Amino acid sequence: MAKPSSVFVCTSCGAQARQFFGKCASCGSWNTLVEQKAAPAADSRRRRPLAESSAGLAAAAGQPRRSEPIQAVGERPLQRLSSGYGELDRVLGGGLVPGSLVLVGGDPGIGKSTLLLQSARAMAGRASVLYVSAEESAQQVKLRWRRLAQVASGDSDAGGEPEAGADFQLLSETDLELVLQELEALRPAVAIIDSIQALHDAELGSAPGSVSQVRECAAALARIAKRQDTALLLVGHVTKEGALAGPKVLEHLVDAVLTFEGDRFASHRLLRAVKNRFGATHELGVFEMRDRGLAEVTNPSELFLGSDEPSAGTATIVACEGTRPLVVELQALVSTTSYASPRRSATGIAANRLHQILAVLEKHLGLPLSRFDCYLAVAGGLEVEEPAADLGVAAAVVASYRDLTLPPGTVLVGELGLGGQLRPVGQLELRLQEAARLGFTRAVVPKGSGLAKAAAGLGLQLLEAGAVAEALVAALGVNPADDRV
Repeated sequence: MAKPSSVFVCTSCGAQARQFFGKCASCGSWNTLVEQKAAPAADSRRRRPLAESSAGLAAAAGQPRRSEPIQAVGERPLQRLSSGYGELDRVLGGGLVPGSLVLVGGDPGIGKSTLLLQSARAMAGRASVLYVSAEESAQQVKLRWRRLAQVASGDSDAGGEPEAGADFQLLSETDLELVLQELEALRPAVAIIDSIQALHDAELGSAPGSVSQVRECAAALARIAKRQDTALLLVGHVTKEGALAGPKVLEHLVDAVLTFEGDRFASHRLLRAVKNRFGATHELGVFEMRDRGLAEVTNPSELFLGSDEPSAGTATIVACEGTRPLVVELQALVSTTSYASPRRSATGIAANRLHQILAVLEKHLGLPLSRFDCYLAVAGGLEVEEPAADLGVAAAVVASYRDLTLPPGTVLVGELGLGGQLRPVGQLELRLQEAARLGFTRAVVPKGSGLAKAAAGLGLQLLEAGAVAEALVAALGVNPADDRV
């Protein structure tokens, strides 16, 4: 009897190799090749040659059998299904699209299952929902569902059974074939698979969670979801680096990829869309983890603002996450270094961005920041990636260095160029509207915005500047390059 051969499969991209290598030749990842038994080769005699098939004869005669002119393709109105939560609908682009696949990833214990179970309960009154639990037993899911139902009804001390959704079905199963049969029999409007790494296809010899298992299970679920217009939500695990586990083809297969983020020391959770075929990407939804489930945060700007008492080294910016403006407080600390090389630390802002801003301030304002330690943090644990926060970072650093306090009610928005000039940013009017709504009265922005009349209508004093030195004088009221400050 021949010894069964084995292959080495990359857990990152799914590429196969006949022997082990430390580095994947396809994607370049290190130590990602895992040994698996090779699947038996398919018998080529089972498939008829193309020239002998009816489709092959039709193609040879120049008569396509399945294609049609694009003008003849019928259009169907896009009817989205609300998830029951405005924050989730915002990230999805307005709700769930029938026949779409949504992959939700996040760290263990971040709240993925809680969010989807709450959403399933909210949707059950309007559409049929199937919840497939491949990691927990039906009794465990029932306990969490009951707790969430009591919180939603506002009766946490009720001893009776909470009212169940008429179209909420629960299946605790890991066998892919049984899950597919249940989907065929029920034909639900929404199906939730928790999680895709726990499903197992008996026809494959690999273990659950392997590259081949995740790829084939996701492909089978995608085919049935597209065929019967079922909105499918898949829960995905993440690796220790924070990336979605499984082959990269899983992210290409689905229509939307959502990431659920949060600091384990904080109560808020952030839901982002990094891929969305039916809506905008990089949208942001904000939730708060409470003792009995997740609650929506409809005014996240107040979450990322600090105290009302002004202090040296703090500045306020207006960042945009997709179409949502967020007023965020930045905190900087500049102190004399005790080492030959000063320390630079940034939380919520890219470290390279901080180094660049410090170099611009030292070059164009003459501040000897290379002899000082500099620490920067974004209040609330938010990650700010857009360059519109540059002016706020510069103001916070200079205010801490000079021990100055920015006037209350001031926001700063602008991108800082290497020549010290301020560059315009997008969605400036939307940012000013959010600042005015929260009671801010002064806004320092790049010159040439053309929004002076709109700002006056909002009750904002617009201070326009063309360079960082001019902007800091307008914000602080003094010249930061003057040694007499």
